[in-house]
Amino acid sequence: MTDTPRILLHNDETASLVARLHGSFPQVEYSVCNSYPGLRAAVGAFRPDIVYSVRFDGTAGFPRDALFGPDGPRWIANGGAGTDHFPKWDPARVTVTNAAGVAAGMMAEYIMGGFLHFTLDVPGLQADKAAKHWAARMVRPLAGKTLLIVGLGHTGRALAERAKAFGMHVLGTRARPQPTPHVDEVHDAAALTDVLPRADFIAVATPLVPATRGLIGAAQIARMKPGVILADVSRGGVVDQTALHAALRDGHVAGAALDVFEVEPLPETSPLWGLDNVIVSPHCSSVHEGWTAASFDLFLENLGRWMAGKTLRNIVDPARGY
Repeated sequence: MTDTPRILLHNDETASLVARLHGSFPQVEYSVCNSYPGLRAAVGAFRPDIVYSVRFDGTAGFPRDALFGPDGPRWIANGGAGTDHFPKWDPARVTVTNAAGVAAGMMAEYIMGGFLHFTLDVPGLQADKAAKHWAARMVRPLAGKTLLIVGLGHTGRALAERAKAFGMHVLGTRARPQPTPHVDEVHDAAALTDVLPRADFIAVATPLVPATRGLIGAAQIARMKPGVILADVSRGGVVDQTALHAALRDGHVAGAALDVFEVEPLPETSPLWGLDNVIVSPHCSSVHEGWTAASFDLFLENLGRWMAGKTLRNIVDPARGY
């Protein structure tokens, strides 16, 4: 530890971050980098103790080697929750923290919004409006329906609370099962296939790690209840996109709100664009007014802990990936 750490801020917009950093810790030395290509040179020239880094231009091309190379810092504060854009690291050499939980409430609202989009038949209402056609449409309640949350991390737990407010029966899976507020049944992650057929709605909110890559493939989708509605805010690669497309096309999956994809940006050639029963959003379910400030608030709190020699919050276990 050092009383005056050298801090590199890596984001596409750093002016407001600099002002807040200087206002809270005027004694620290800092530098900034506003691009992916410039990070290697910035790290080499400044030799930071700490890097606050946001994946602001997607995963492809993220300069992870610059952070984990020989000139890299002792602490990397990842401005988002996912660390799947990082290589495996040695926790004895570098500590990685994330901002898990900062956007959990917003992501839960995105999921609920996706469910309501389909249960209230918003696409049909919009089509009738465009045609100036007046006809009653059947809307369906969430109350009494069963929601399965795949991954009871910050987002999963925030979703469970909101789902309970709608009167839903909530099931959840997690790697280390334990009683969880607002969740009626918590199952081991290995039991996923067994609980899938019970769900009217499924929310995928698990990190992308080796154990979850391809977690929901053709076999798992076949186990789902016909007419199920799915939302995915995890990472591209957890759900088999090809298998999901087939199930959406034939109606086995009635609708899907998808915020993550195997390739991002989603290629123009993807057949998902052409499906009326799919919401496509550009990995933005966590991007909301105040997100940047909240993420940096957590960093500033952790910086105070670092300088006081205390344990940091949200340390990521490289073996688990979260």
